[in-house]
Amino acid sequence: MSIAVLVHGGVGPHDFQTAREQGMEKAVQAGYAILEAGGESLDAVQAAVRVLEDDPTFNAGTGSVLNELGEVETDAALMDGATRRAGAVGALHGVGNPVDLARLLLEEGRHVLLVGDGALRYARQRHFPLVEPHKLVTAAQKKHWADHRGTVGAVAVDHRGHLASATSTGGIAGKHPGRLGDTPLIGSGTFADSRLAVSCTGDGESIIRMVLAHEAACRYREVPDPSRVAREAIERFGLEVTGIAGIILVDSGGRAGWASSPGTSMLHGLATPEGLTVGY
Repeated sequence: MSIAVLVHGGVGPHDFQTAREQGMEKAVQAGYAILEAGGESLDAVQAAVRVLEDDPTFNAGTGSVLNELGEVETDAALMDGATRRAGAVGALHGVGNPVDLARLLLEEGRHVLLVGDGALRYARQRHFPLVEPHKLVTAAQKKHWADHRGTVGAVAVDHRGHLASATSTGGIAGKHPGRLGDTPLIGSGTFADSRLAVSCTGDGESIIRMVLAHEAACRYREVPDPSRVAREAIERFGLEVTGIAGIILVDSGGRAGWASSPGTSMLHGLATPEGLTVGY
């Protein structure tokens, strides 16, 4: 089996281009190091996304955009394609690495999605590390407080051919408190099965209406070409709903595909045995 990890930093354009490219390279390296050592794809996507959650130039974890009250609320999800296990959390205050809390939920297996106060209660019961909510608000986000479609995500395939996907976001700037976008909704922003792993970014409400990640996975069964599926998914998105979107995917053979709406850019990084690339 050919291993691969593909990571995205959201559909843009965005500021802090050089810093974001450096952060993307670190995220891809973190995920690929796990795969190269024989580790699992689920661990690889979690590690890659965690790096971007800790990087203030990305809209996830620290550096997330602010809602209409000037607060950070984070969402995240992971899915294991081999077992269809999934964990997702949303509308969280004081969680710097929501992808780790989503992983905890996935491993316990009782629920798929927890949000808001219930998710925080779950975190406290399991002694999950929380931070003071204001510490997640960066000076840059407080200054700009402008629209920013910067979800982050990762997809990977390991030596066994097992696939996994992870996505994390601060959502859209100025959102109503409690709003959930596509990221924590399995099948919309995050999906993986035995054939394909998918992570999406962009206008969450429109991605939800398209169930975009699952749409791509279904199309792959008919046309097993990741690059073509990515392009066609974004083309259909543009025809059927308003807004912009980006998508990344990798199949069990280690082939990758990505695309974003016309007029946009999507920072992404890909690592395979052939090397590592970062681009748009």
